[in-house]
Amino acid sequence: MNKEFNPKIIPMIIGIIVLLIFLFKSTVTIGSGEAGVLYKTFSDGVVTNEPPLGEGFHIVAPWNKVFIYEVRQQELSEQMQVLSSNGLEIKLDATAWFHPQYEFTGKLHQEKGENYIERVIRPAIRSAARSVVGRYTPEQLYSTKRDAIQDEIFTETKKILANQYIQLNEILVRDVTLPSTIKTAIETKLKQEQESLEYEFRLEKAQKEAERQRIEAEGKAKANQILSASLTDKILQEKGIQATIELSKSQNSKVIVIGSGKDGMPIILGNQ
Repeated sequence: MNKEFNPKIIPMIIGIIVLLIFLFKSTVTIGSGEAGVLYKTFSDGVVTNEPPLGEGFHIVAPWNKVFIYEVRQQELSEQMQVLSSNGLEIKLDATAWFHPQYEFTGKLHQEKGENYIERVIRPAIRSAARSVVGRYTPEQLYSTKRDAIQDEIFTETKKILANQYIQLNEILVRDVTLPSTIKTAIETKLKQEQESLEYEFRLEKAQKEAERQRIEAEGKAKANQILSASLTDKILQEKGIQATIELSKSQNSKVIVIGSGKDGMPIILGNQ
């Protein structure tokens, strides 16, 4: 036997459905590394005088809205065409690490909006890069100034973003590309400078060696001159006599004729 449908159940079913919709619209889950900006439709709009909604499950009135922002560190890569100090076009490839300032997420949403990366960060990086690169020649950018421009672009960008509710952590210049003709000319110039330095080094080394040999030769000549001046006839005779005495002590058979040599020096005769 079938039971008749009770019309009184219909309002109950509708009430349950409405309650489920209400509960569904009244809950929001904030994920890891995110913050929720609350917008009160029938009040003052964006809530800026309270911290944003943190990670986890939250219940909000169904007529209010929650805008979710990523507040952990993010990466923005940018390829730019900028001009050097002499007007040549340089391609610059840079990366920025940044994140919204958590406590000012409401202000960021109210004043900059969800598209703040395109509205604020990208233009700031471009402006800073144009300003910094414009101070250097292509030769400086190619060789010694890569780290310098990276630091300067970071400083300039950070200054621009100082009151924009964004924390800039780092600017990395990954590549600086010069026009091929300029790059070739710089490489040729650097090669010639290196060869010139090598030649100067070899020349300086040869000059130092020549100077050393000159000083050594002068030293020997002076020593011989002093020695010659000191060797008088009497000194030579005395040396000869000493040598004769030493030879006479030797057991080798010999004949020594005293005073028969030149200048009265002894003559040594022997079987050797």
